[in-house]
Amino acid sequence: MQPPRTFHPHPSSHPINRRAVLRGGLAAGALAVGGDMARRATARSGAHTAPATPIATASPDGEWPAYGREPGGVRHTPLTQIDRQNVADLRVAWTYHTGELTTYAGTDLAGKAAFEATPLMVDGTLYLSTPTNRVIALDAATGAERWVFDPRVDRSRGYSEVTSRGVATWTDGDGSRRIYAGTIDGRLIALDAATGRPRADFGRDGVVDLTIGVGVVEPGAYQVTSPPAIVGDLVVVGSSIGDNRAVESERGIVRAYDARTGAMSWSWDPIPRQPADPAYETWRGPLAHKTGAANAWAPISADPARDLVFVPTSAPSPDYYGGERLGENLYANCVVALRASTGERIWHFQTVHHDLWDFDVPMQPALIDLERDGQAVPAVAVGTKAGHLFVLHRETGEPLFPIAEQPVPQSDVPGEETWPTQPFPTQLPLFGLRRVTPDDAWGATPQAREAARERIAALRSEGPFTPISLRGTIAAPSNIGGFNWGGLSYDPVRALLVGATNRIAAVVRLQPRDKTGSGGTLPGAVETGEQRGTPYTLERGYLLDEQTRLPSTTPPWGTLVAVDLTTGALRWEVPLGVMVDPAEHPDAAAWGSINLGGPTTTAGGLVLVAATVDGVFRAFDVETGGLLWQDKLPAGGQATPMSYLVGDRQFVVIAAGGHGKLGTQLGDAVVAYALPDDR
Repeated sequence: MQPPRTFHPHPSSHPINRRAVLRGGLAAGALAVGGDMARRATARSGAHTAPATPIATASPDGEWPAYGREPGGVRHTPLTQIDRQNVADLRVAWTYHTGELTTYAGTDLAGKAAFEATPLMVDGTLYLSTPTNRVIALDAATGAERWVFDPRVDRSRGYSEVTSRGVATWTDGDGSRRIYAGTIDGRLIALDAATGRPRADFGRDGVVDLTIGVGVVEPGAYQVTSPPAIVGDLVVVGSSIGDNRAVESERGIVRAYDARTGAMSWSWDPIPRQPADPAYETWRGPLAHKTGAANAWAPISADPARDLVFVPTSAPSPDYYGGERLGENLYANCVVALRASTGERIWHFQTVHHDLWDFDVPMQPALIDLERDGQAVPAVAVGTKAGHLFVLHRETGEPLFPIAEQPVPQSDVPGEETWPTQPFPTQLPLFGLRRVTPDDAWGATPQAREAARERIAALRSEGPFTPISLRGTIAAPSNIGGFNWGGLSYDPVRALLVGATNRIAAVVRLQPRDKTGSGGTLPGAVETGEQRGTPYTLERGYLLDEQTRLPSTTPPWGTLVAVDLTTGALRWEVPLGVMVDPAEHPDAAAWGSINLGGPTTTAGGLVLVAATVDGVFRAFDVETGGLLWQDKLPAGGQATPMSYLVGDRQFVVIAAGGHGKLGTQLGDAVVAYALPDDR
């Protein structure tokens, strides 16, 4: 099938009827990868220093010194030069090409590669990482290359993920700055920020091997895909672990290292291994305490003033069958507050009990302040793949908006014991596709709609938390969400929490291991999982039309949302992106798109976001959700944008390199926007 054509969608915004939102859905399809673009750089080994250029200056308020701008990941800039009145004048100021596609040549990396990085900007320099972990420093004003470091990951190896969302930075106060990067082959590297050369005094010649101490590591399965957190003189790092391979997989431990020497300071395992841990009894079964994963693959947040880090943990292994790990399964699927200096657990909140749906906490927790009775209350907000928003007291973990344990459907799979209830927000809105019935079937033709109705009717579908079954289950929300790694942005003046959501249904089935393949291939299945150590293998696909590869459920298929945290009410929700050509489908702008990447808010009243399959970068009005500006990127924009000030000029920067698994156009561009010089 030919992919939908790329285009500039209609410059209009379609607010969504909330009832329609609760009925819609998006199933992710494999859109064909677009063609290559012109390249100007090649892979390099070691550090390459470009000719010296003047160091641009920037005020601290104008910098972007951490992945989410602040250690707490709020993703909001106080800059106001670009605002709702002039954003329509935004133009490309410069474009830098990383040369990353050259590194994929002759390998199988392109099918998984995703340029998801959000650059840092400190001291007039941008620092970013590519999917194969090359670290690049650019002049923030011009995009001129300062240096490139290549850690030489083995590009012939198969990796679970081929991405890096960014780097972290630290300075010891004497003017010496370091850049820290995790790699897809499980290393933590410290570089000199001025030269790009490894710091020989850190670890072994600038490198700490993170694969040591995590159990047996399968090649390409233990990785770091998100930037470390920096707290004082510690570098705190989690891991990304390949899913659905076996019960006993790599341990999802979180570790803190001395920023100067690389010596490990502490380690915390989200799966309790000792009976003295109060959560030990929430895992039952002979293999339960040998289970792996529950790792923190998303960025970790830090509150240095309170000596706390906030860890978003994921599902235990394997994702879709828990018969070998019966029980509630603490501290998997949690937001966990740890003492930053020691690793001691202070509190935890579990977002999903005994996860059977791959409902990770997929994003960096956002550390925000709420006003209650005239007082500022320290809070932590997080969205989940299940489409839930939770806002908790940062010091205690107590909910700041009510949560209720509600009954959910129970499993009929022999050996499985579903947890009887799940936590639901009762005041904050719910997001993502919540339930799929035959009446929700959608298709471009009557025949396609009827085929969708028949397929939906044949599968188990009882709303959120419908257990995975032997006949096949519609998982809605799916493993893509709901919310995903793009995270949340918080406008503190307007008390608006903004995020991008997916409305996609997965179709998942367990197969008895001794009968694998006897039931035929699950229609639409795109991947399988061995789930070694369990009685079942896994098949997972998405609810798509087999001909068009469009979702088989009622749109919208992806949205941008804003929640008022003064009241907990939904302020607005609008379709985000376009999946098909409006020339052929006039209503396409109201249908939205699957999206991977997050929003950034600005004090100028904007929400900046790309993320969608159409490769368009957009600006919305933060108060209304109205579309104000858009521009076609040179490749897929599956990344979160950032903004900074150099001299008197505000820039907005986004990585545009596409996403292999999502099927958006691959590229290697870093694009900077600004108002015209004669503004």
